[in-house]
Amino acid sequence: MGTYTGPEFINGSDVAHQFSNKMSAAVGDKLKALYKNEHYSKVDFSNIQMSTEGMGTGQVEYSLSIPFVTVKEACDAYTSFDHVGGWNHTPALAKRKQELSKALMEGHELHISDLKTTPEGLQEYWIQWKNKILQSNCQ
Repeated sequence: MGTYTGPEFINGSDVAHQFSNKMSAAVGDKLKALYKNEHYSKVDFSNIQMSTEGMGTGQVEYSLSIPFVTVKEACDAYTSFDHVGGWNHTPALAKRKQELSKALMEGHELHISDLKTTPEGLQEYWIQWKNKILQSNCQ
């Protein structure tokens, strides 16, 4: 869980949406740490919660809750996590899928959430996959 509170944009840069990048990195790090400690997990896409109060006013409070579920087998876990999204525009999912394809093991696919949206217009797809180094035994 986490929250960004502050300006939406600074000098034209979408700083509020960069919170999705920070959360994706933190979630990926946590999934890897859990895996290394034999606590096999994946993100529970159906229970991701996003809110973007104040969006469009210049100041926003962007909150994210990205829950995990435990899985029994190491090869049922996911250990890499990312997103593709945008404020008031459709996320470039096809482009992100192409970019992430090189991170996949042969024969593996990205696991992609349904499109998640907030009433204020944030749209995100959340993406998880098996890390090809950490989970190389899952060929």
